[in-house]
Amino acid sequence: MDEAMNVARALCEERAVALTPIREKVLQIVWRSHKPVGAYEVLDELSRTHKAARPPTVYRALDFLMAEGLIHKIESLNAYLGCVEAGAPHTSQFLICRKCGTAEEIVDPKLDKALDAAARHVRFIVEHKVVEIAGLCAPCAADSAERP
Repeated sequence: MDEAMNVARALCEERAVALTPIREKVLQIVWRSHKPVGAYEVLDELSRTHKAARPPTVYRALDFLMAEGLIHKIESLNAYLGCVEAGAPHTSQFLICRKCGTAEEIVDPKLDKALDAAARHVRFIVEHKVVEIAGLCAPCAADSAERP
């Protein structure tokens, strides 16, 4: 998380945008685990240290962090995950464990190009791309394999 916070601070400074204390705290909450976190979970955590925090505060912070490429929204879960490639232009894909709830961001340019080519092939104009793949992470798959 320290590296993610340092990258976020440097990017915001470089872009001349304010990483306010609330935005920074929201980013820390999102980065705490590999599990996507919902806005109301962020609010619950934030309200422990910022008593005046309300849903609009959290949503504004999340919108800012997404706009700056510091977090991603996992659409199928309506939850947020820290971006492992912050500052670098990329299209992400997400692997979501249906058992433990962890999510992993992967960046596979070949997959991205294949999706673009498939869309072009059927003359489809892509406006927004989200790839979310559900399954089992390695520990959960191993745990399931060990059980009869």
